[in-house]
Amino acid sequence: MKEAIDDTVPVHTAAEGPAGKLPITSEVLRNAPSGEIFGMTQNAGMGWNPLQLNRPQYLILGTMGGILREDGSPLALGYHTGHWEIGVMMEEIAEELTANHGIPFAGYVSDPCDGRSQGTTGMFDSLPYRNDAAVVLRRLIRSLPTRKGVLGVATCDKGLPAMMLALAGMRHQLPGIIVPGGVTLPPVNGEDAGKVQSIGARFSNGELSLEDAADLGCRACATPGGGCQFLGTAATAQVIAEALGMSLPHSALSPSGQPVWKNIGRQSARALQHMEHSGIVMSDILTDRAIKNAMVLHAAFGGSTNLLLHLPAVAHAAGLKIPSVDDWNEVNRQVPRLVSVLPNGPVPHPTIRVFLAGGVPEVMLHLRRLGLIDESVLTVTGRTLGENLDWWETSQRRADMRRRLQEADGIDPDSVIMSPEEAKRQGMASTMTFPTGNLCPEGAVIKSAAIDPSVLDSEGVYRHTGRVKVFTAEKDAIRSIKNGKVQAGDILAIIGRGPSGTGMEETYQLTSALKHLPYGKYVTLITDARFSGVSTGACIGHMGPEALAGGPLGKLRDNDWVEVLIDTVKLEGSVNLVGESGEGGQPLSKEAGTELLNARTPHPGLAVDPGLPDDTRLWAALQAASGGTWQGCVYDTDRIIALLEAGRQALGETR
Repeated sequence: MKEAIDDTVPVHTAAEGPAGKLPITSEVLRNAPSGEIFGMTQNAGMGWNPLQLNRPQYLILGTMGGILREDGSPLALGYHTGHWEIGVMMEEIAEELTANHGIPFAGYVSDPCDGRSQGTTGMFDSLPYRNDAAVVLRRLIRSLPTRKGVLGVATCDKGLPAMMLALAGMRHQLPGIIVPGGVTLPPVNGEDAGKVQSIGARFSNGELSLEDAADLGCRACATPGGGCQFLGTAATAQVIAEALGMSLPHSALSPSGQPVWKNIGRQSARALQHMEHSGIVMSDILTDRAIKNAMVLHAAFGGSTNLLLHLPAVAHAAGLKIPSVDDWNEVNRQVPRLVSVLPNGPVPHPTIRVFLAGGVPEVMLHLRRLGLIDESVLTVTGRTLGENLDWWETSQRRADMRRRLQEADGIDPDSVIMSPEEAKRQGMASTMTFPTGNLCPEGAVIKSAAIDPSVLDSEGVYRHTGRVKVFTAEKDAIRSIKNGKVQAGDILAIIGRGPSGTGMEETYQLTSALKHLPYGKYVTLITDARFSGVSTGACIGHMGPEALAGGPLGKLRDNDWVEVLIDTVKLEGSVNLVGESGEGGQPLSKEAGTELLNARTPHPGLAVDPGLPDDTRLWAALQAASGGTWQGCVYDTDRIIALLEAGRQALGETR
């Protein structure tokens, strides 16, 4: 081993220790747990002024990843831009807490990147990570018994939902605030981070040169921090956190690293201290009415279908009613989509423009006039939602932000966040439809707002009856797309990719390829897996029961006839097998298809992915025991224990 130059420096064996004395009393020594006293010793050892150790303590949790040098350049990369600048925000919060006579503590649970793991076995850990991280975050909160409140700084697809679950789980114990990590900016000339993920498929189909692919791929993330520029799962989760009242007004979708973003951190620190002084805890914020408000905002924004997994999980963590498919259906039928943003459009504005147009509170002003939100709910400001909106409507901040959008980009803010009347004039479809049928008797979901309007009929209905191409692995499907074996009119079925098969992988490399290939809008995709929040097109996911749990989707064969109907106006839909494979097969009826399914065995290639980690197999079993996908893929502890006990008894085992 090469000897380092400084190996000759003497090794110290003792040190003087911190100067000063702990601010303890005889009563503390007699009555306090030894851990609290030793905690003060640790705090002094880490360099905090001993005279200040009796100040109130607050915990800052973040999903920071990577190591930044002082000049902001990378010493070690993170997994994604979304957590790259989280540490900067945490510093702002810590300085503000210290200035206001608090003691900040900080802990970290980093998070993966769904974009980085698309099409890889890394996706098998994506959704399960959320539950694991929420458990660890809650353990970190409980492991600092002296904390008075918690600030959770997070940005992206799984880290932010995990943080929301962790804070929601504190219920009656603590105040908490979510500080959204913001968004990255789009390039002046180039493609957004959603479209750029299709450069491989476009190059393979002759739609893009190698030189252009390399150039576009380099510039898509134009600033180093923040979530992607589209309203995917990361951005939608920020919107939902604010809609729940867990974040400050107009904090979602702020531009990472900029002064307005840093100020949100400082304001959140002051708000947490106000909550603590006022005795406001998470159960005061998170109520069934707040959950309903979040569902309404999801519909008005046109948010990611992944929030069908995350918002129910937040409700479960908070001990609230879990919204059902019927609840989601009702909301989507009542609430107009008002936001023109990537990827749904009609104009593909990046999320920074939504922020400048007024973000969540601006959308809420429109919804308030329609009577669609509950203004009486309490928020982390210590005021009701109605009081927050009264402030926003006449605030200088609102005027400044909207003016800046006009000055910087020449964009009318009312063309980004539209009035209900203008949205209707623009023909903006409602966000989600929940089809059923003999291939998904438990239901499925499609972001109907993201179907290309040109493939809808005059009544706003998407109709596709065609031969199906069945794949039991996503990699085989993307290979077929790149090799030109998928054509207009095809229906692709990706089966066995739900929780039991892959951890319910995300299949964005397929949907992004189809969106940006000229024939893609004429192809339908059906699966028991899920989609990225930036997915568009006739893509139907979450089909239940999943194929590996005996779902009829797993009985499909190549060249079967499948009929897909999605009514984007009435928000009704169906996915049915209507005829069997073979040259002589013709479309028949739903009833005939049901008979075929009842007589069939599962597809011969249907199997758990051989690369599925044991950790994910365990997650799949636990969430299935807890109600599965439509319950948010949660861990219902009482239910799991009851099933384990029943299993022991059935096997004749004793404790």
